[in-house]
Amino acid sequence: MKAKILLIEDNEQNRYLLTFLLEQRGHEVVSAMSGSLGLELAAKVSPDLILLDIQLPGMDGYAVARALKSDPRFKSTPIVAVTSYAMVGDKEKVLAAGAEGYIEKPINPETFVTEVERFLRLPGEEAIP
Repeated sequence: MKAKILLIEDNEQNRYLLTFLLEQRGHEVVSAMSGSLGLELAAKVSPDLILLDIQLPGMDGYAVARALKSDPRFKSTPIVAVTSYAMVGDKEKVLAAGAEGYIEKPINPETFVTEVERFLRLPGEEAIP
């Protein structure tokens, strides 16, 4: 399934790598460098999935996730945090903010896209747990 994926990531190298990996698998990637820009783009492009860094300038990823999930248009859009926050309790904090998934950085380029695709849904289908 080709998906439209919104990538909210401020690090240029991370954006390049994640975009490259996802596009190689046939997905369309739209990128935002900040949380506020990510919210604007989400409204414009209606993504199938959102990849969200937590450590962003200005509005952090927790606030972005909460804002997205409070908007009825994105209630069912999966959010996957891709973050270097890997301390005890960080995953739970991300999930409590509204993300459905959590992938630690540094990512494994060999498994990353498969991990992300677990959260994609076909119309009328639930994501794989």
